[in-house]
Amino acid sequence: MKNPTTVVSTALASILAMSAMGLPSTTAAADKNDMEKCYGVAKAGKNDCKTLSNACAGHAISDNQKDAFIALPAGTCERISGGSLQAPAGM
Repeated sequence: MKNPTTVVSTALASILAMSAMGLPSTTAAADKNDMEKCYGVAKAGKNDCKTLSNACAGHAISDNQKDAFIALPAGTCERISGGSLQAPAGM
């Protein structure tokens, strides 16, 4: 796994899978107050809330859609390539 995007995608998928199964992890065990919105890293259909193009969670139409976000433990978003704490203009 020499490609940084592959490493980040694998790490993010692991965090999401562990949280979906209800298993604690060092990064996913943060309480809701320690969560932040991370734009531009959600996989298609896995966003947490509305986007500019739709009004429902889980309806992002493409991977890494800039206006779609997922909630991540505070401090995680800045470490993910393409992640942004700011919504794109117009949101």
